[in-house]
Amino acid sequence: MKWKILAEKKVSKPKSKLREWREAIVFAVVVATLIRWGTVEAFVIPTPSMENSLLVGDYLFVSKVHYGPRTPRTPLQIPLTHQKIWGTEIPSYLTWIELPSLRLPGIRDVKREEAVVFNVPDLTMNDGIERPIDLKTYYVKRCVGVPGDTLIIRERELIVNGKPLSKPVNMKFSYLVSAKDVLTKRSLAKLGLDTDDYHFLGRTKENKAFYKMYLTKEQVTAAKSAAFILSVDDDYTTHDGPDADIFPSVMNMSWNGDNYGPVVLPQEGMVISIDHSTVGMYGETIRLYEHNENVTIGDGTLLIDGKPVREYTFKQDYYFMMGDSRNNSLDSRYWGFVPADHIVGKPLFIWFSVDDHADLLHKIRWNRLFKTVK
Repeated sequence: MKWKILAEKKVSKPKSKLREWREAIVFAVVVATLIRWGTVEAFVIPTPSMENSLLVGDYLFVSKVHYGPRTPRTPLQIPLTHQKIWGTEIPSYLTWIELPSLRLPGIRDVKREEAVVFNVPDLTMNDGIERPIDLKTYYVKRCVGVPGDTLIIRERELIVNGKPLSKPVNMKFSYLVSAKDVLTKRSLAKLGLDTDDYHFLGRTKENKAFYKMYLTKEQVTAAKSAAFILSVDDDYTTHDGPDADIFPSVMNMSWNGDNYGPVVLPQEGMVISIDHSTVGMYGETIRLYEHNENVTIGDGTLLIDGKPVREYTFKQDYYFMMGDSRNNSLDSRYWGFVPADHIVGKPLFIWFSVDDHADLLHKIRWNRLFKTVK
């Protein structure tokens, strides 16, 4: 007698709605995290330093592919966050584990004169908190100097390797403006200005209203012809005398934002002799961003692991970044070179733009949607 063995088919239990939703959310978060890390990420412009090329409230798509995505340095982090948990002051990451930051191959290197998103290296620009490189505050500026360039600014003219750099369209400078009276919102709107574009300085003895304004050439012309404006003059404060906040600090009794340099940008493999001049120019960069252990800077001396160094070879490239609103930008003139491992990506286009100063009907800047970033 043959016995027929019948295998019972295992009947799988149908997934509950909660489980389906949970798996869908996990899948979406994983995919979004991978896209955000390796291809494109959305950013918003928070400050007016790039006006009028980029405006406060512009939302950008930034390519990580152009310069190559970086591997995460801090794996213990809540997905899709940057520094803090949404809507709180609680850090979104733990520094218990920190991995080496590597960059995958990209399409090309950073080019001079293009807008670049990067993690700002300076500690004061990061709320005084020492964070891992990829969790430092994001900035977007224009790259005006690439590794090996010699950069100099003379009377607001930017010269790189002996040639004047082309000026971004609608770039701004600072002017001192006097008016018959305090300007109304309507008068300021006629000049194309919002609260990010001016500072009220007070009244003169003659009771005239006095302003510092950041203006394009066209706005200067419009202001000079406006009936409510008395005068528009060059802002001598940006170039009359030294600036105590200038980088490097050894030059803060000689340079200012409008008269700066010359300075040679470090590049990987560049060798410098260590003396008073080079330590003053590059010492802090070597100490903070070259990933050396136990660096001590003295009066014309450099010690690494307690050993004096006579020559130093740079381990990575460095860039010089400036805002298009030249006198309303905290940039490389004030906090120094941007290391290659701080570079994030290239802005592609504006996918949304909101004007916080406009009324409800004009909040969205429709004319800026899908505008490419140059």
